[in-house]
Amino acid sequence: MGGFFGITSRQDSMLDVFFGVDYHSHLGTRRAGMAAWDRELGLQRKIHNICNAPFRTKFEHIFEEMRGDSVIGCISDSDPQPLLIRSSLGTYAICMTGVINNSEDLIRQYLSFSGGHFDSMTGGRINQTELLSALINQKSNFAEGILFAQNSIVGTASILILTEQGHIIAARDKVGRLPVSIGRREDGYAVAFESFAYHKLGFEDVKELGPGEIVELTPDEMKVLAPAGEKKRICSFLWSYYGYPTSTYEGVNVEEMRYRNGAILAENDQMEKPDVPIDYVGGVPDSGTPHAIGYANRSGKPFARAFIKYTPTWSRSFMPASQIDRDKIAKMKQIPVSELIRGKNLLFVDDSIVRGTQLRETVEFLYENGAQSVHMRSACPPIMYACKYLNFSRSNSDLELIARRVILELEGEEGFKYIDEYADGSTERGKKLREVICEQMHFASLEFQTLEGVIRAIGLDPCELCTYCWNGKE
Repeated sequence: MGGFFGITSRQDSMLDVFFGVDYHSHLGTRRAGMAAWDRELGLQRKIHNICNAPFRTKFEHIFEEMRGDSVIGCISDSDPQPLLIRSSLGTYAICMTGVINNSEDLIRQYLSFSGGHFDSMTGGRINQTELLSALINQKSNFAEGILFAQNSIVGTASILILTEQGHIIAARDKVGRLPVSIGRREDGYAVAFESFAYHKLGFEDVKELGPGEIVELTPDEMKVLAPAGEKKRICSFLWSYYGYPTSTYEGVNVEEMRYRNGAILAENDQMEKPDVPIDYVGGVPDSGTPHAIGYANRSGKPFARAFIKYTPTWSRSFMPASQIDRDKIAKMKQIPVSELIRGKNLLFVDDSIVRGTQLRETVEFLYENGAQSVHMRSACPPIMYACKYLNFSRSNSDLELIARRVILELEGEEGFKYIDEYADGSTERGKKLREVICEQMHFASLEFQTLEGVIRAIGLDPCELCTYCWNGKE
């Protein structure tokens, strides 16, 4: 994933952007960067690896190294950015969120006519932000270049550019899978993935960019360079998983959606599994917790935190690059409240079940601490397709997904013809999928939220939502 933040102002913005970028730390764990424009120094840039330390500690000395009235920054879960680019459009800093799936085709096409080159990383891979800039630079201005790039890319790219004049250009991806919001304060404008980041700095909402919309920001004005398109496919996982609880996208708050989602899960259980004995309802922290609160409130079962994540030193279990290290840290972080586990029938709500590796260890940990039974509910439908637009699931292929693996075990590749049936818990195939996952993961019972339930909890028109990871529909 990843996120970006920027301010163009009539006063130094380094400190504000430092805080604004830090408020995007939940969106990525690999690299972070900042770029600034100053009337005397021009453009400056700094990038740090944040795999083993949070953004704040890596950038705490940035004020001694850079200054600027217009500043952008990003948290990246992929390539180093922002980059400084010198081209026919001038010198500028650029960062992006998203993924370019047809990068090899675009690279070959560009090299075939340009006579140019790219800075190659290990294995010959190209920084996707550099490729994006190469596409933009083929046109005579930024607006035309961004539109050309958006139409050339298979995938997703929301873009933030800082020009050598100190202007900020912000573009939302072509179909609006990711949010881009604009805020206004008396001294200038802010742009962010997460609007709460600029709210904390005294900015008020001006607008949420529409799909493919491009704006240019100066301290005094916001100019629309390209209007919003009509087709919107905002990612449903913004609300279910990786959006911050205080965030609001398309007018829908994340925390409230999760309460509604959990309540719908409870309603489904009251109809389908009314006799399941439950002593406590809990969330698989942290993003599963509000779904669990919604479930507990609707079901009347008491909410309890049967285990607590120890986060002062490891705020996210997926920070290390190695899966073995991630699993080890996830296990070390789980501190049991034995009095709430021993002899109890527990129901947990997780935001999603992707590969299931860490969840299996969590369930084993609960049984080791004396749980009588552990029931699991997923706040999302079974994930059947690895995301090709945002790579949120960190899965490289469909077969890394536990639902896909179980289908393969049951029917081989022939089973993939019946994915819709496996997703539906009321069908024989759907019941078998849940039964096998229960056996493998040691759940006493398992159920997934329905696609209709997720859409109902979000409350937007289904045609405006991307649900590809669940039903494969683009």
